[in-house]
Amino acid sequence: MSKTIPLITSGVAGPLGVLHLPRLWQKVSLAGVGKLDDEYPFCGMGFDQMTLDALGLDKDTTINHIQSTKPNYFEFEAWVKGNMNADADIAGHNAAVIGYNHDDDTRAGIFALAGLSDDSAAARDAINLNNYEDWCEFHKSEIAG
Repeated sequence: MSKTIPLITSGVAGPLGVLHLPRLWQKVSLAGVGKLDDEYPFCGMGFDQMTLDALGLDKDTTINHIQSTKPNYFEFEAWVKGNMNADADIAGHNAAVIGYNHDDDTRAGIFALAGLSDDSAAARDAINLNNYEDWCEFHKSEIAG
């Protein structure tokens, strides 16, 4: 069985307007059927946990819901709307996601993977750097072989 590199970026939001939520759903869904690439945590402590915390969702309950019911994204988002804190600060969460930068070592590792250097790439934010990493891993896994 082939494994999948998640290519929905953390900078994407569904109709609810929550950045990273579609990527979280994709990773947990893929992991639930054994298809998430081994290099990717299915529900990590970074943007995944930030998103769950911002919405007031329990990690284990959310994972169990996704993996047991296998909702499409819009069904999942409807579940989120029914289970999230009524006072969730989506705008604050989105600002935190957009404003998050990786530490110097993580950034250097991603630049090295992409064949870039600090002076050849303007991006410093985690959303773009994670995209660079995803694209390199996708190419290595699916194209270059």
